[in-house]
Amino acid sequence: MFTGIVEEIGFIKKIDRKGQGLQLMISCHRILDDIKIGDSISTNGVCLTVTSFGGDYYTADVMPETAKLSTFNYLKTGESVNLERALALGNRFGGHMVSGHIDGIGEIIRKVKDSNATRLLIRCSEELLRYVVKKGSITLDGISLTVASLTNCEFEVSIIPQTKEETTLLSKAIGQYINIENDIVAKYIEKFMPTNKNTITTDFLKKNGFM
Repeated sequence: MFTGIVEEIGFIKKIDRKGQGLQLMISCHRILDDIKIGDSISTNGVCLTVTSFGGDYYTADVMPETAKLSTFNYLKTGESVNLERALALGNRFGGHMVSGHIDGIGEIIRKVKDSNATRLLIRCSEELLRYVVKKGSITLDGISLTVASLTNCEFEVSIIPQTKEETTLLSKAIGQYINIENDIVAKYIEKFMPTNKNTITTDFLKKNGFM
C-alpha cells in the first residue's frame, strides 16, 4: 500500500525486453536507504517488486499484463519516474490509499497556468471515468491528486508548486500518456452495491449505515 506522496525522482537506467514483459533498472538514491529484495516500490504508480539492487539502482520485473495496462511500453532509457516506498506502519498518511495496481492510461490534453498552480486536463476511457468523482482522489503516475472537474471523457487536476518540483508530472508533454489508478474505495463501493437498483430500499440504507 502507498500514499501517492512521491519520495524521489529516479531515472530509467536500463530496459530489457523479455517477450511481452520487461526488466527495468532504475537509478535512484533516497529510497535505497533501507531497501531489501522483495520490497515494493511504486514506480510511476506501478507497484514493482525489487529483484536486485546496488549503491545507486534497483531492478524489477514487469509482467506482460502490467506492461499492457500501463505506460511502461512507452518508457525510454533516461526517462524520469516517480518513486515511493511502501507505507510503513506508524508513518503519516499524507495522500490517500494507493494500491499500485494501474487501472489504465490517460492522455494529457492541455496544461494551463492558473495563478501559482497549473491545471492539467486528462482524457481517458469511460471505464476509468466511471470511478472519477469531482473533489475525489485519483493517482496519476503515482501521485495522489484531487479531481478539480470532469466531463464524460476528460477530467482535470490542479498541480501546486510543491508537486511540480517534487514529481515528473509537469515535465510531460501534451499528447503523452500517464498511468491512472482510480480511488480503490469507489471500486469497493461498486462491488458491494446490489446490481438491481430496485433493491436499494430504506431498510437496505439503514442496514448499511446510510441512515
